[in-house]
Amino acid sequence: MFPSRRQFVTGGTAAALMAALPWTGARAAAFAPDDADWRSFKSRFVLADGRVVDTGNNGISHSEGQSYGMLFAVAFNDQPTFDLISGWTVANLARRGDALHVWRYLPDQSDHTPDQNNATDGDLLIAMALNRAAILWGRPDHAKAARAIAHDIRELLIANAGSRLVLLPGLTGFARKTATVVNLSYYNFVALRELAALDPSPLWQLLMLDGLALMQAARFGQWQLPPDWLAVPLNSGQVRIASGWPPLCSYDAIRVPLNLAWARTLPPDIGQSFTTFWTTSAAYQPAWANLMTNAVSSYAATGGLVAVKAVTMAAAGQSYAPTFPSVQASADYYSAALTLLSRLAWMEGHGEG
Repeated sequence: MFPSRRQFVTGGTAAALMAALPWTGARAAAFAPDDADWRSFKSRFVLADGRVVDTGNNGISHSEGQSYGMLFAVAFNDQPTFDLISGWTVANLARRGDALHVWRYLPDQSDHTPDQNNATDGDLLIAMALNRAAILWGRPDHAKAARAIAHDIRELLIANAGSRLVLLPGLTGFARKTATVVNLSYYNFVALRELAALDPSPLWQLLMLDGLALMQAARFGQWQLPPDWLAVPLNSGQVRIASGWPPLCSYDAIRVPLNLAWARTLPPDIGQSFTTFWTTSAAYQPAWANLMTNAVSSYAATGGLVAVKAVTMAAAGQSYAPTFPSVQASADYYSAALTLLSRLAWMEGHGEG
């Protein structure tokens, strides 16, 4: 019934994906609340009330940023900051009728959340962070909230697209007449594994296997890279770059190799594609590639994109343990968040902080 996962996913990759143990908090002490990167992230991007500010996007907030802040607070064993961020998230982004969250908060408008759609990557990591907080600090209320989010993601955001199961990027706006649009960077396999333990169902495993298969199939342009947005046909035909977005591998798709390295499931060919792009496409590491024209950014990637490169190349065996840029040197929220995510991914996936 699902030929795509059998065709594209190797047995070793699938086994690695499914064999990982649930998070136990055993490595939580690897980072500390007084870590310089975490102190910098908090002072620059977390307001006193717990709102995480996207400084590169007009000072808005969104469920992605709140989820990162919560996840980092657990990683750095900072319960007071976690409580601030999670409390603001519930008070300002919780949707009515389900356990999901509004994707964007506009501080300068009277109606702060005019678009009630969710963003699935934010909801995945909010649930992941809540579950980890429940384990680390003994908070059954957080475990209950995490299970509710996991349940509603499974019920509302896992859909059929032809012979595949896909993860919808949000509740509305991504189902088209002939295809479903997905964002492959939303497939955080570590989070999906942890939600599967909270909400047992065979759908999680099928979703992860089909997600890996999509990443193998969705490779375009000179360097065979994944696009930020992908159209998955409903008739089981070939996947294609989604219309309506620039045909880029850029600030979304950069998380694809990071998520794979974090889960220890980076296929050699995907790792090699990114390595080749980063090392031969220009005299600098480009921030993006146009998958239709093979043009690259005229400027070099900085901060968090450099951190993702370091983790990916190390996980692919192309370099030794990565050296991370500092959060203090990051120009904005997203770069800082990617740097901390890269540190966390390397520590959890490969045992070094």
